[in-house]
Amino acid sequence: MTHLWLAMILIGVLTFATRISFILVVERWQTPTLIRRALRFVPVSVLTAIFVPELLMSAGVIALSWNNSRLLAGVVAMLVAWKTKNIIWTIVAGMGALLLLLLRN
Repeated sequence: MTHLWLAMILIGVLTFATRISFILVVERWQTPTLIRRALRFVPVSVLTAIFVPELLMSAGVIALSWNNSRLLAGVVAMLVAWKTKNIIWTIVAGMGALLLLLLRN
């Protein structure tokens, strides 16, 4: 049990040290323009990596069919986002479509 607590404290200290090191370095270091431009795409890339497998895969297999409720609800949400550019309407439309499609099955 002592080893577990020691490991947890060590991991916490290491996590804090890595995060504070970036804060301290950023004050003195000017980020190159290329890296700054590349970092703008990180949130989009991370969100895409999270939601695409959820939309396209069912039980570990790619499911590109009309029976994939998540994919159809995702398409509805994408269309609403494209037309309205409003995150609230996008979430409401996507979740509403998913609920209706799941109740259909």
